[in-house]
Amino acid sequence: MRSLREVAPGVLVATSRIMQTTSTVVVASGRALLIDPAWMPDELDALAAALCARGLTVAEGFATHAHHDHLLWHPDFGSVPRWASARTAALARDERDALVAALGAEFPAELVELMGRVDAGSPVFDVELIVHDGHAPGHTAVWLPGPRVLVAGDMLSDVELPLPFDPDDVPAYERALEMLEPYARAARIVVPGHGSVGTDAFARWEADRRYLADVRRIGESNDPRRANPGMEEEYAHLRKVLG
Repeated sequence: MRSLREVAPGVLVATSRIMQTTSTVVVASGRALLIDPAWMPDELDALAAALCARGLTVAEGFATHAHHDHLLWHPDFGSVPRWASARTAALARDERDALVAALGAEFPAELVELMGRVDAGSPVFDVELIVHDGHAPGHTAVWLPGPRVLVAGDMLSDVELPLPFDPDDVPAYERALEMLEPYARAARIVVPGHGSVGTDAFARWEADRRYLADVRRIGESNDPRRANPGMEEEYAHLRKVLG
């Protein structure tokens, strides 16, 4: 895991070696809101140590959606409230067996036990939750109005194409982009669930909208993200869904 770095006042991000998965820390008065900590065991160890070294106490957690790599936790983060949208919390409970299986047989038992233990609710930190059904039911972006940071979950990525495949609900993804538009326009910083932190939130939003529109209208897209690992298969799947 790359070291925590401050991307905006009071906002720290670390990036996993796996799929460029991001962990976001929102800091206020020595307390931390931990969003989507991820995701290999040694990286969770390192994140806990980095927070301790900075004198930060985790006060709350938040999961943007019910995929295994966004529901993780570590004992050293503490037994604190962990929140998600109502739909995400329900899926984390009802689909727990499949989510645990996705971690793999070698994942440590204590981390498996902590995965997905989220409740429906909102953090007390100064954040706005943007709940939609793009990418996954109950998917949630987190808007930080002070520093104007958009923690986008698994959307607005510079390395991943739009992935409206849980379920195959492209209209829901398009509606989610409509909801995110004003935030993308206003954001100084965007933090995708996978990819690079950027200052180009609205450009990413336009790229995502254009990609879906092109595949829907003419059946193809020249989006450069197709060249990234796994994306050509996702592109083929979208063409099949919209074909």
